[in-house]
Amino acid sequence: MRVLFLIDSLWCHGGAERFALGLATHLPSERFEVSVCTTRFTEPEAAAVLEEHGIRHLNLGRAARWDLHRFGPLVSLLRHHAFDILHSHMFGSNLWASLFGRACGVPVVIAHEHNWSYSGNRLRMWLDREVIGRLATRFVAVSHANEQRMTQIERIPAEKIVVLPTAYIPHQPADGPDLRRELGLSGSARLVVSAAILRQEKALEVLLEAHALVRDAEADVHLVLVGDGPTRPELERRAAELDIGDSVHFVGVRSDVDAIILQADVCSMSSDWEGMPLFALEAMAAGAPMVATRVGGLPEVVEDQVTGLLVPPRSPEALAEALLAVLRDRELAGRLAEAARARSHEFRIEAVAARFAGLYETLLEEQSTSRTT
Repeated sequence: MRVLFLIDSLWCHGGAERFALGLATHLPSERFEVSVCTTRFTEPEAAAVLEEHGIRHLNLGRAARWDLHRFGPLVSLLRHHAFDILHSHMFGSNLWASLFGRACGVPVVIAHEHNWSYSGNRLRMWLDREVIGRLATRFVAVSHANEQRMTQIERIPAEKIVVLPTAYIPHQPADGPDLRRELGLSGSARLVVSAAILRQEKALEVLLEAHALVRDAEADVHLVLVGDGPTRPELERRAAELDIGDSVHFVGVRSDVDAIILQADVCSMSSDWEGMPLFALEAMAAGAPMVATRVGGLPEVVEDQVTGLLVPPRSPEALAEALLAVLRDRELAGRLAEAARARSHEFRIEAVAARFAGLYETLLEEQSTSRTT
């Protein structure tokens, strides 16, 4: 079965891009011949992973929204390579896959929506419903919360949507750092860790405000922010304004995220919305207790009082209270971590890839049956 993945960019960090790379490399090779097309950019490290797995890769090199002539090689590939499945990721690629996939006669087109707020962009909602929703064989939502928003806000028919989770994908092996020593901290310092692309929807300024409250109560707590992104300068300014700069550590993009999480006393997310974030799954796999906002698909991963603690969004006070509860009660922290680790197996990439493989085969069989009848 020939499968082509279409995505704007591909790299080994971040959410949707990392998941697409993991799925492409974990589909059973004896059942699937996988190719990947990126429309804009492929990180060299991600390209090396594809090459290592013998996966054909095409980069279109689009630099601007209206670089439509760059799609020529994709159309040629679709017309001449007889793909059975075209699986796109994120809005832009979902739109192009729906249009080009149908025009080129690909039997099954899957549009995969990883995360967005489903509000404030009427054109996008219209395109999701009237173009992608009509042309794609199925829409994949990463959580039931996203599925509900797609049906209620965008009015996409429920039968067009299938819910399949994101997966935990181990990072490339790296020597585990002694993070406290690296940061110049004492061995007894307690660490709150968050990892994300630093974007507006992550609401990390709320986590900074919560950390200021935590520091007022517990002086030996440090906040470690892993990742980079457009809001970093603003977050660094906010940390300085709150006078917590000496206890907030921006460590940038790291390949040893799993090792860093293993040293966390508690992990935290302060997002305004989420689909199904990889960081929550990484914390579960590492057996780290999680304190997060009750938004999007997070409650489907973090079960309140069982595998973590959930708080309302945009409430630094509630977030600080929950963080302090975990930091002060090691029995609670251990119970949450143990339950999270026990559940993490269902989100591992091997299990999720098997579910996608089953979806591909089911949809292709449905299309084959409908053509013969």
